[in-house]
Amino acid sequence: MTAARRLGRIAANGTGENLRTLGRTSIDMKALVLCGGRGTRLQPYTTVIPKPLMPVGDYPILEILLRQLRKAGVDEVILAVGYMSHLFRAFFEDGNRLGIRIRYSFEERPLGTAGAVASVVDDLGESFLVTNGDLLTTLDFRAMFQSHRASGAAATIGLYTREVKIDFGVVEMNDRGELREYREKPVYKFDVSMGVNCLRKDVVKNYIVKNEYLDMPDLMMRLVKHGYKVDSFRSDCFWLDIGRLDDYQRASEIFDDRRNEFLPLLPGEG
Repeated sequence: MTAARRLGRIAANGTGENLRTLGRTSIDMKALVLCGGRGTRLQPYTTVIPKPLMPVGDYPILEILLRQLRKAGVDEVILAVGYMSHLFRAFFEDGNRLGIRIRYSFEERPLGTAGAVASVVDDLGESFLVTNGDLLTTLDFRAMFQSHRASGAAATIGLYTREVKIDFGVVEMNDRGELREYREKPVYKFDVSMGVNCLRKDVVKNYIVKNEYLDMPDLMMRLVKHGYKVDSFRSDCFWLDIGRLDDYQRASEIFDDRRNEFLPLLPGEG
C-alpha cells in the first residue's frame, strides 16, 4: 500500500494491538527526531508534503527511521515539528501502530537542529539520541548509543565518510603563479556528520536556551570551548540524506534494491 493510501486509512484501520510490548528489550533509550524544516531543496514536492513524509518505496522515510529506532530499543520518540505539523499527527498519531510511543513538540518558528532540544530536554533520558528525520541509513543506533554512554562524553557525533569527485583537473600553483601540482578529476574524502547525535542531558542543558535558534555544530563547539569531550562514532553502514533531489531519487532506487536492510518488520508483518 502506498504512503498516501496508508495516510488515509491509518485512523480507520487501527490494529487494536499494543505493539509497544512485543519483542522489546529495555535500554532506556529516548530520541528527539527533527522534522520541522521546510525542505526547500526538494521543492516543488515539499510544497505539499514535508520532507520526512516523502515516500521512499511504499513508506515515508520517517516511518523507516522510526521502525529502526524501535528495533534498536528506543521506547519513546519526540517529533519536533513545525511545517505542516498536522500531517505528522495524522499519520503517526501516538505511535501505537509502530509499537513506539510518539509525542510532539511544536515549533512556532525554526529553532535550528540544536535549538529544538531546549524545549524538551527535561523529557528525555540522561543520555538521548537526536536525529534528523530525513535519513536513509543502516546505522546501528543501539551500538552508537551504548558507545556514547561508555565514553562518558558530553556528546557523540555520528560520522560518515563521503567521497566527492571533482569532474575537472585541479591545478595548484605557487605564489609566483608556477605549477606546483596538477590532479585530473581527483576524489576527496571527508568525514561528514550523519545528522545523528547522542547528548548527555546534565551537560547540554547548560548550553541551550529555550526559544533560542541554535544549530548542532554551534552547540558542539560550545561544549568543546568549555572543555567537554565531544566523541565520534563510526560505523560500516549505509547513509544518505535525502535533502537534494538527486539524493532522494538515489535513496528510492537503493531502498527498492535493498529493502530488507532498511525496513524492520513489525509483529504480524511478513
